[in-house]
Amino acid sequence: MEHNPSSSINDRKTIEKNRRNQMKTLYSKLHSLVHPHNTKEAMSLTDQIDEAANYIKKLQKNLEKLKQKRDSLMGVEKPKARMKSTTNVGLRSPQIEINMMGSALDVVLITGLDCQFMFNETIRVIHEEGAEIVNASFSVVDDTVFHTIHSKVGESGLGCGVASITERLKKFVYDAS
Repeated sequence: MEHNPSSSINDRKTIEKNRRNQMKTLYSKLHSLVHPHNTKEAMSLTDQIDEAANYIKKLQKNLEKLKQKRDSLMGVEKPKARMKSTTNVGLRSPQIEINMMGSALDVVLITGLDCQFMFNETIRVIHEEGAEIVNASFSVVDDTVFHTIHSKVGESGLGCGVASITERLKKFVYDAS
């Protein structure tokens, strides 16, 4: 068994050539992902890698900003932010506004961050009184939560049903404050 040095060199050259081709393919894929648009100017490989790294860092920063925005919109605060905030954040007297237009009943409930249960209770009261919830949503602005509930009252409940809903909701909200 004789070992031929030239075949060993050829094997290493082939392996290196395959490795370089594989890297070229990977760089090409990276470039196509980072630059979905066609660029007219030719860039060196190191410039392409630098630009890809910068692009990834930019995406990570944007992702972090979007996560923070999502958390703030959902009313979730980080422990550090909660410590920095004043003690009365989220402690707001609830307010309710009830509007009836035809068979549509619109309820706007304004609370602090600490009163999510009031939204659930309001939905429960409206449902118990026989109204159909069409749409319910909320929006958080600073330490105030605006809950909007659109419902439809049946023909039989237009008179006394609305009065009963209004009375129960106002009693609940003002007893809670």
